Amino acid sequence: MISVFVAFIFGGQRVIAEFGVGLSTAVLLDAFVLRTFLVPSLMHLFGKANWWLPRPIDRRLPHLTVEPTEDAE
Repeated sequence: MISVFVAFIFGGQRVIAEFGVGLSTAVLLDAFVLRTFLVPSLMHLFGKANWWLPRPIDRRLPHLTVEPTEDAE
């Protein structure tokens, strides 16, 4: 997506070039800074608090398991 938005810069129209710069910068910041550095580091800092769910919501959601429980064996 970054390369597509950078291609807008070379289109020859100033307004579209400004959109290309803005959108390519936004995608770059989102993809590389937020998703590769900020989110994983915050999840590491929060630890088990990442997966905390309020009790009323927990009661309404179904409890699904991917692997069978030890009782089922």
